[in-house]
Amino acid sequence: MRFDILTLFPDIFPGYLGQSLLKRAIDGGLVQVCLHDIRKWSRDKHLKVDDRPYGGGPGMVMMVEPVVACVEAVRTQSAEAGPLVMLTPQGRPLDQAGVERLSRHERIVLLCGRYEGFDERIRLLLEPEEISIGDYILNGGEVAAMVIIDAVIRLLPGVLGDAESSQCDSFSGANRLLEFAQFTRPREYRGLQVPEILLGGDHGEIARWREENSRRRTEAWRADLLDKPLEEGRGNP
Repeated sequence: MRFDILTLFPDIFPGYLGQSLLKRAIDGGLVQVCLHDIRKWSRDKHLKVDDRPYGGGPGMVMMVEPVVACVEAVRTQSAEAGPLVMLTPQGRPLDQAGVERLSRHERIVLLCGRYEGFDERIRLLLEPEEISIGDYILNGGEVAAMVIIDAVIRLLPGVLGDAESSQCDSFSGANRLLEFAQFTRPREYRGLQVPEILLGGDHGEIARWREENSRRRTEAWRADLLDKPLEEGRGNP
């Protein structure tokens, strides 16, 4: 899986790329992450990439020319064009079904916004898939890009030590329920005991307990998931 990140601040990423599962996946050749500084496609001598919005208003807007030039150049760097994902609060909310869909591609190009957002002609010309990671505003799309990478790589073969780990995650599997409660040593802490059923070794009973626990947690905390059609929220085809 190749990720291309188009950003005004590529120096944000090295620390993130050099840690934990992602680092091991990169070192093992399972994942490739390529950083591209949008400023390199600016034709301005000061590498300007933003300007004041027509019609007035606060802040600055990312200019159409350097962004479009950057995207078009980067997409030619691999035979697999892959989806172009624009990280924007106006986008379709990201969910696990959307992550699963993205994970089926060999390449994803992630376009990170800044300031007050993108010149609208960027969207009209490039026709990206627009994704939001939540109903709140970030300083830029870089953190959102990290979220997508983190979620997608968990589904790639060989990235997790146990291939079944991602299948038990919240929002995963056929029912899209929250994950069941987990316990580890010690068996007792400050009067709280590990449920006895998890200690008996009866895998059938454990599976039934986990399924019931998962459903009860979902009913208590995210009852909306129980009525949500499985196909809802899968994103663009």
